[in-house]
Amino acid sequence: MEHEPAPRIQVFSTCPASTGSNRETYVARVVKVAQWSERAGCKGILVYTDNSLVDAWLVSQLIIQHTETLCPLVAVQPVYMHPYTVAKLVATLGFLYCRRLYLNMVAGGFKNDLHALNDPTPHDQRYERLVEYTMVIKQLLIGTGPVTFDGRFYKVDKLKMVPPLSPDLLPGFTLSGSSEAGLAAAKATGAIAIHYPKPASEYVGARPDPTMESGIRMGIISRPLEHEAWDAAHAYFPEDRRGQLAHQLAMKVSDSSWHKQLSEMDAGHAQSPYWLIPFQNYKTACPYLVGSYERVAQELWAYVSLGYRTFILDVPPNAEELDHTQQAFNRALELLKCQSSSTIG
Repeated sequence: MEHEPAPRIQVFSTCPASTGSNRETYVARVVKVAQWSERAGCKGILVYTDNSLVDAWLVSQLIIQHTETLCPLVAVQPVYMHPYTVAKLVATLGFLYCRRLYLNMVAGGFKNDLHALNDPTPHDQRYERLVEYTMVIKQLLIGTGPVTFDGRFYKVDKLKMVPPLSPDLLPGFTLSGSSEAGLAAAKATGAIAIHYPKPASEYVGARPDPTMESGIRMGIISRPLEHEAWDAAHAYFPEDRRGQLAHQLAMKVSDSSWHKQLSEMDAGHAQSPYWLIPFQNYKTACPYLVGSYERVAQELWAYVSLGYRTFILDVPPNAEELDHTQQAFNRALELLKCQSSSTIG
């Protein structure tokens, strides 16, 4: 009698944004969050990009220099640079630091940012462009020979990557899977489709596509006892009328599918760990799970049982919060082991 192995999951944290920070405090904050994340066992750390933030590649280099194994998950926007430049940066950082990267392929963002860059490309076409962009990057980094690519958006002729990237440093790719166009792009490129999830109970009969890898983006606030977790959650994210108005304004300048989907959901339900108040008050960009270690672990177990294997957490406020989150994940892994040991292979 053989048993199915427990599913393997990977957890990423998120780097703080540079908005509202001065140089000294921001650099110190990035280094601290990266080191907390590594100590907590995170695979990597998401580094945002948009017109209002410092360059994600330079922040990623800072993270690499102050950690041992943490993999930056660098947000990559096609409007900002040619795919060759992305591949060159990945290969160069691999050459200099022998560190694997992940690339979070971003199709768009705020419409005002895109218009400022003279990019009027419609939503679904941006994902078509992103597929070509990603394929050029992948082909350059695989390094089997000069790359010739003749697409609608990108064309290269006998282009070669020097220095070549070591095969064991080939990057992983993530891509938003909240729209049909995003899911199609993730499938075409082999990227992990990242969802902004609904409560796990609402996925009955609606599992992610089993032919592709899937993950979710969420924050977690957990404690040994339920009331301790909710007390901490309300302390971190009190109701904020100005934040609610800012959220409504952001809705008007974004054509993001996940943004609209979350905005149309209820803030939360009694007895459920699923909580949207931080998102609705414009304090963060993802839903949260709040509750005791056991309750949050049950919800995490439910997501993994549905087929989600990658978790991208919100920016941790301190090292202790990551330790609490690690406790919830450890309990979820125990549930998965128990499930696997009771299943006949």
